[in-house]
Amino acid sequence: MARRRRGLPVNGIVLLDKPKGLSSNHALQRVRRLFDAQKAGHTGTLDPMATGLLPICLGEATKFSSHLLEADKVYRTRVELGVITDTGDAEGTMIEQHEVPSLSVDDVEAVLTRFCGEIDQVPPMYSALKHQGKKLYELAREGKQVERAARRVSVYDARLLAFEGSAFELEVSCSKGTYIRTLAEDIGKALGCGGHISQLRRLKTGPFTGDAMWTLEELEALADQTARETELMPVDVLVDHLPPLSIDESAFGRLAHGQSANIAVGSLAPDALTRLYYAEAFIGLGVIKGAQEVAPKRLLSTVAIS
Repeated sequence: MARRRRGLPVNGIVLLDKPKGLSSNHALQRVRRLFDAQKAGHTGTLDPMATGLLPICLGEATKFSSHLLEADKVYRTRVELGVITDTGDAEGTMIEQHEVPSLSVDDVEAVLTRFCGEIDQVPPMYSALKHQGKKLYELAREGKQVERAARRVSVYDARLLAFEGSAFELEVSCSKGTYIRTLAEDIGKALGCGGHISQLRRLKTGPFTGDAMWTLEELEALADQTARETELMPVDVLVDHLPPLSIDESAFGRLAHGQSANIAVGSLAPDALTRLYYAEAFIGLGVIKGAQEVAPKRLLSTVAIS
């Protein structure tokens, strides 16, 4: 007999302002417990020292979280020059110290331009990437170093917000997979003295900005379960970038049984993904198979019919 999943079938997205000192997983579990949700997942890890936007998906929203993992991000960070740590941030152990040269704003901005566009980054040892089944940070804590292949990432903009001689603040807009710690280390190296980050805050991920974030304390202060669920964002905001398609009752019946349906798809090309709506309610994603054919790709479990 299958064991019944604990919690409530809560579905939606909450934009959490993750506090410093809490891992993404611990933050996720606290939100899941607050909503008494059966299922929860996040859409991209933030280091414990980092703060800011951590979208958390509850229930059916977890089926579509991968669309946000691919999204671009925006961060604000503070870079301390002259000190290199083993983790690339202020929580690590100092391994090198160098004199900071006399630098101007122009000097820093000239270097920043070299790190905009497509660049190759070597992932840090203190990361969750795996080597032979083991996370790199686990190996790093054992004092081990392994070769890491460089990865191509995109830095769309690295804007200097403040400069204090031996430290500066940046706002970085970048593609998925960009390590801000590594970017700061590489910029510090190019400036001739190395560096590490002492602050990191995520401001944006995909379509979501910090304007609608909730702190854990604010969520806890809501009156009850109903009040919390009222504040959840709907599941389909995760796939709002995909074109919508409305279907009729006949098509809904076929799709809900896992079958293709005859639907006029307009100008949508074969293999394109589409958001499906029946009676104005989001039911999941379909894939275009032809000029008059749509197949189910990923549907909400609530649309399954007998």
